[in-house]
Amino acid sequence: MKTEAIEYEHAGATLEAFVAYDESKGKRPGILVFHAWGGRDDFAVEKAKWLCSLGYVGCAVDIFGKGVLGESIEENAKLIEPFIKDRRHLRDRIDVALKTVQQLPMVDGENIGGVGFCFGGLCALDLARSGAPVKGVVSLHGKLNAPEDLKNETIQAKVLVLHGHDDPAVPPEMVRALETEMTECNVDWQLHAYGGTMHAFTNPAANNPSKGTLYSKTAERRSLQATENFLHEIFYQA
Repeated sequence: MKTEAIEYEHAGATLEAFVAYDESKGKRPGILVFHAWGGRDDFAVEKAKWLCSLGYVGCAVDIFGKGVLGESIEENAKLIEPFIKDRRHLRDRIDVALKTVQQLPMVDGENIGGVGFCFGGLCALDLARSGAPVKGVVSLHGKLNAPEDLKNETIQAKVLVLHGHDDPAVPPEMVRALETEMTECNVDWQLHAYGGTMHAFTNPAANNPSKGTLYSKTAERRSLQATENFLHEIFYQA
């Protein structure tokens, strides 16, 4: 496995993606990993390495800026606030990340996917909503709400949503709204809900059930297997 840090720019911000790949395999499908609300941290980096181990180019992209990491709930909330309030700004930043990954010499630019966790799950869905030419996206314990003032383009991606049934950040009405949205957009979509499972269920550091976040080893295993199966299907069995 070879790893690199790739700098790129958007709207005056310097961003840094972490890329993991096997240089012996030539061009491979590239998977954008969208980080949670704390920034492009070790968790996102490890998921890029995991995707590399599956035969992809794992690209942990950056939404907040090079080296920008939150250290508390309050800091994390401030980091995501401008992007939640301005989904056009978020979509533009995602688009720059996509174009950066497509141009990497080890990436097959015609075969791109996205995987996101928590805030990153919303990013993955917004990548699909932008009409980007990507094969599929996966949201793991992500927010699901569509932008209120930004129309979807024609969605080309297949969509997989992996959701904790007891996630207080994603109530049933938000789930139903996504199902309606994806159906009306004629998307090939799936949604897996894990019973007895809260927000951030893939993150071993999540241990605050009073705030609705709790790691689940079982849901983590099931969701990562579902992600692996989905990616294999869209890139190798389509």
